[in-house]
Amino acid sequence: GYSIEEGGAVAESDKGNSSVYSVLPVTLFVMLILLMVQLKRISRMLLALLMAPFGLIGIVLAMLPTGTPMGFVALLGVIALSGMIIRNAVILISEVDNNTVAGMDREAAIIAAARHRSRPILLTACAAILGMIPIAEQVFWGPMAFAIIGGLIIATLITLTVLPASLSVVMQWEDKWQKRECRQ
Repeated sequence: GYSIEEGGAVAESDKGNSSVYSVLPVTLFVMLILLMVQLKRISRMLLALLMAPFGLIGIVLAMLPTGTPMGFVALLGVIALSGMIIRNAVILISEVDNNTVAGMDREAAIIAAARHRSRPILLTACAAILGMIPIAEQVFWGPMAFAIIGGLIIATLITLTVLPASLSVVMQWEDKWQKRECRQ
């Protein structure tokens, strides 16, 4: 006549996680549509999306040494972090596209965009990181703060270095593809 039921923090965390996971597919779909409207190319949308996983490196580097648990609140931090990283990528990609539309060649457009947008990207990342420091030591909000702090530090640096290089490769590939299409 005995039974075991899971309760407490674990059960509440599972309830929270399941509520987030149930809405996530719709959210991702809407996000993809908005990215396509903003960036106007699938290749640019994919580049912006592919920047988000780089935040995981920083999350691990921040949470593992401090022993911070990966629970529901940290998951909320990861979701918020993904949005911040993708926003930074969209800012940089849009600037490159605007530069090329204005007549700049590919390499000059990428260099100018990286120079022009690196300060705003770094300043907004620093503001978010510094805003998380006061709550980092709290029991409830600490995991979210550590996820955002660590992830944003690493992802911002990678966005400002890897994204311009990746965009250059994608734009070279697109130019070759267009030249091949014109010949046929």
